[in-house]
Amino acid sequence: MKRTLILGKESQDVELVHQDGMSTLVWEGQSHPIDILELEPGCYSILMEGRSVEVRLDAAKSPDPDTHAYRAMLYEGAYEFALMDPRRALLAGSGAAAAGGGVLSSPMPGKIVKLLVKAGELVQEGQTLVVMEAMKMQNELKTNTSGTVATVHVQEGATVETGAALITVVVPEA
Repeated sequence: MKRTLILGKESQDVELVHQDGMSTLVWEGQSHPIDILELEPGCYSILMEGRSVEVRLDAAKSPDPDTHAYRAMLYEGAYEFALMDPRRALLAGSGAAAAGGGVLSSPMPGKIVKLLVKAGELVQEGQTLVVMEAMKMQNELKTNTSGTVATVHVQEGATVETGAALITVVVPEA
């Protein structure tokens, strides 16, 4: 099953494929044979490309209930990461205003159900700006940055196409 791996502000599509008794990790389009053995609950031995590592996984808190967050502890240190269904990642990330500000754009065709901000309002990273209906589901579109709403490009009830500009957020200069 394909998942989006989120590590800090970076994300990458990954897939773990089990076929004919073999496991393969698909990362950045490259297939890597992998062997994963659960030593005890939450503790795994991973063998990949001749390198063996022991990893302890614990659940971590995530502000998004649809994201599965973990803390991986290895000999060299600990890392926090999250796994998300790539369709949720598309809605959460690709349509959101970027770190330097920018345009929140529609991740898919749909109808604008509710605008939650207007021009001149201050917004915080992760704040929902628009509720959009697509494929009979309401989706909250959030900003990935804090700043000021410069322009609202749509009205409630409008039908938009993929990539349509919805809201422009401007980050104050330092």
